[in-house]
Amino acid sequence: MTTHRTPRVVVVGSGIAGLTAALEASARGLDVVLLSKAGLADTNTARAQGGIAAMTASLPGGQAGDTALLHVQDTLAAGAGLCDDDAVRTLVRASAAAVSGLVERGVEFDRTAGPDSPWVEGLEGAHSVPRILHAGGDATGREIERALLAAALDAEARGRLRILRRTMLLDLVVPAGHRVTGVLVLESPDDRVRRLPADAVVLATGGAGQLYPHTTNPAVATGDGIAAALRAGAAVADLEFVQFHPTALAAPGCFLVSEAVRGEGAVLRDATGRRFLEGAHPRAELAPRDVVARENVRRSLEQGGRPVLLDCTGMLPPEGGPHAGRTTAEFLARRFPTIDAAVRAHGIDWSREPVPVTPAAHYLMGGIATDDAARTTVPGLYAVGECAATGVHGANRLASNSLLEGAVFGARVAAALAADLRDGPGPRIRPAPVASAPRVLPGAAADGPAFDRGGFQAAMWAGAGVLRDGPGLEALARRLAALRPPAGLSRAAVEDRNLLAVGRALVAAALHRTESRGAHHRADTPVPDPAQARRTFWRVAEPAAVRTGTSLTRSYAPNDMFERIPAC
Repeated sequence: MTTHRTPRVVVVGSGIAGLTAALEASARGLDVVLLSKAGLADTNTARAQGGIAAMTASLPGGQAGDTALLHVQDTLAAGAGLCDDDAVRTLVRASAAAVSGLVERGVEFDRTAGPDSPWVEGLEGAHSVPRILHAGGDATGREIERALLAAALDAEARGRLRILRRTMLLDLVVPAGHRVTGVLVLESPDDRVRRLPADAVVLATGGAGQLYPHTTNPAVATGDGIAAALRAGAAVADLEFVQFHPTALAAPGCFLVSEAVRGEGAVLRDATGRRFLEGAHPRAELAPRDVVARENVRRSLEQGGRPVLLDCTGMLPPEGGPHAGRTTAEFLARRFPTIDAAVRAHGIDWSREPVPVTPAAHYLMGGIATDDAARTTVPGLYAVGECAATGVHGANRLASNSLLEGAVFGARVAAALAADLRDGPGPRIRPAPVASAPRVLPGAAADGPAFDRGGFQAAMWAGAGVLRDGPGLEALARRLAALRPPAGLSRAAVEDRNLLAVGRALVAAALHRTESRGAHHRADTPVPDPAQARRTFWRVAEPAAVRTGTSLTRSYAPNDMFERIPAC
């Protein structure tokens, strides 16, 4: 018998994409449960320094010199031929509305002279014009996280949203290989397994920076959503494209030194004090991130492993700007207060001496393949934010487009959920059936060495890091295939299994792409191959099989791949 009830949506993740999706879906009358793996603010969003790119010419105080066409062109150029053009246009068209929505929820972007004055808009690498909005100088993500969390907590207090804290995704429930009907989670403090039924699940679990020993990501970024989607049979795309931020502090913690610092005039020097990027790219320090990261690694190798140096000592505030007339030290402290505190905590006076920096895993362009409304290839499953592959970023993300993507597609998935769950065929929704045997893919025994996270990360850095080649990737693939995943349901064991699953998929994709493109650079094939200027989509060959080492099968698809897959 059918029942009248409000459809339930489980949103996994509390960054900009997850919070936006949860708030917007709740506002549309859906029953929303938001899961946070750790603390609510333990997200990549909260760590984002550089800002949010947006075409704001139509907004009061916006960048009059920018156009939608320029933003689209910059994004496509950075994506190195692999962007989904329609997704990029969707992103840019919605950028002004996304910024307005954030402001309405309380985000306070920096302005030139107080309230109602024009926004401060910065220039970052590969952007044609200054279009990067900041908050608190270099604390943009933290300010966005603050405002969205405040809105979410208010919705929780009003009974419009349920929030489950310190609740980790274990797996998706997909009975008989059909529609997603819920999630399995681990609840703190005792890691109790619980099933949460749902009519739809939105994965907003972020990236997988913990694949590598050097990363700007938080400890929770272990690829949980991508691994669960793979086990559920969802298609993934573009996993070979990992963006390594060129300038993380070469010290424990890999604190990010934002690209905005180079946008304000900082330069990179080798150990002898010579600038080395001027001859590598016409834009020098403002070249795309993959170019800067590779040159940093090469120069570091040439000088015996010593890190390159970010020199801010000659920086002065722009005339007519909010910091005009200040000294270099004052400008750095006011424009980049978070970075200033971090570098000084390591004993570096960056107004007087250069900062040692190294590339670090920063952003995953690939993820769970979606359409322009965040639908995946598995009915009832949606993905937004860094864990999704919308096609916006192509082979290399344009700086500061990621926060924008989270805001835009977080709103779009809410509209899709409302349409799919409430406005689709029939006004009544059947209760989610109880699965007698939810399909879970645990780690099975293998004869190879046991998984060790430190060794795994070091192997990933050496074989599938900034610089790659065929023999190295082949050796890494063999090594990962032989690893025995950890058993058990502790959080560490689940994270390690997820890292191994995503790592294997990433290496398979990187090994297959026998060219260099965007963030994927192979020393044995250092130039792009026009025949490979297309995205590749992957899925587990037999997702229902419970065994270690399930092989991946490759499939090609144009940007209209979702026309050939049954609608969610």
